[in-house]
Amino acid sequence: MYQQQSLISCPPDANRIMTANNNGMMNYMIGTYPPEVDVKLKKLAFFDILATLVNPSLLAPTSSQRLHENSLHFTLTPAQATEIATNRDIRNASRVEHTVQVQLRFCLMDTTTEQDDYFPPNISVKVNGKQCQLPNPIPTNKPGVEPKRPPRPVNITGNVKLAPLVTNTIQISWCTEFNRGHVASIYLVRKLSSVQLLQRLKTKGIKAADVTRALIIDKLKEDADCEIATTMLRVSLTCPLGKMRMTTPCRASTCSHLQCFDACLYLQMNERKPTWNCPVCDKQAVYENLVIDGYFQEVIASKDLGADSNEIQLHNDGSWSAHVLKSDTQALDTPIKTLQNVEIISDDLEVISTKCAKSENATGNQGAAEPSSTTGETVDLTLSDSDEDLPLKRKQNSGNR
Repeated sequence: MYQQQSLISCPPDANRIMTANNNGMMNYMIGTYPPEVDVKLKKLAFFDILATLVNPSLLAPTSSQRLHENSLHFTLTPAQATEIATNRDIRNASRVEHTVQVQLRFCLMDTTTEQDDYFPPNISVKVNGKQCQLPNPIPTNKPGVEPKRPPRPVNITGNVKLAPLVTNTIQISWCTEFNRGHVASIYLVRKLSSVQLLQRLKTKGIKAADVTRALIIDKLKEDADCEIATTMLRVSLTCPLGKMRMTTPCRASTCSHLQCFDACLYLQMNERKPTWNCPVCDKQAVYENLVIDGYFQEVIASKDLGADSNEIQLHNDGSWSAHVLKSDTQALDTPIKTLQNVEIISDDLEVISTKCAKSENATGNQGAAEPSSTTGETVDLTLSDSDEDLPLKRKQNSGNR
């Protein structure tokens, strides 16, 4: 682990600070500018922090005007500069991909909870005098509402001086918001792939089948007093994302349903557009809460399950059987979601294969699993920032094209 560094310039005419009120948010008060604040940002699943280059630091207003400018400064050690230079993918000559990156993050000035990324209004960033590309604002039709940028970190590695002990300068201009303060921080991070996160998930351990079996028994006991008794539950083995049988069934520990989804495909989709919403119940399902379910792994690997059987029946003793359409006392353990036929049109689409890679290498720098050449179902994932809240568009590959 690298030694922590924190170098930041304090504007001499900064004459305001933020002091916490009862809600933890900050109000402007006359005082002295504090270079660092005790704000914690949420951990990003696809990045390991190697070093903190600039601790979370308050963006201090420099005048009575709405537009302000601050500067942050940091230097890289020889080891850090070497780490960045030697960990990059140069196969694409037009765009060099760094595995080890210098990452700039913004958030609100709030010390009560861990903060999501949040961009100040009208923000502009220059790194060593060069304009930095930020996520495009999400368009809005609401009158008088300023479009917001997607909450993502900013990779500034391409404009950073990799020479050790040479000062890098980040100029930030932004507009203040009523009753809100903003914080900036800079980190040295290692970018991870969905394959690596899947391996980490498997290494963390698999939830014992007996735990799920006990949940099934309890779930059916809860319904025993209903007018129409539920004697069994029906659960699908098809992933709600890829519409194919799961290979690594998982769900979040915070979810109450038994229905699982495929961990490989879920990680691939969040690698490109991180939302971390459960595809079954639409609640938050962050990486730290994901668990692989040993019960459904055993079901999928069982010889008693037919090749075409994609639904099973769960019985009140915790056992299962292949689904047969004849009982009126079955219940489907999947939250009902309204489906809409929405045509998503975008110039920037990425096709993610629902056939996951078999690679178990957690230290390689490869990206998501490569698509299979066999005929199967794929998922189109829009990369446009303006489509942040639109559903995914699924499309069946045809071998007769």
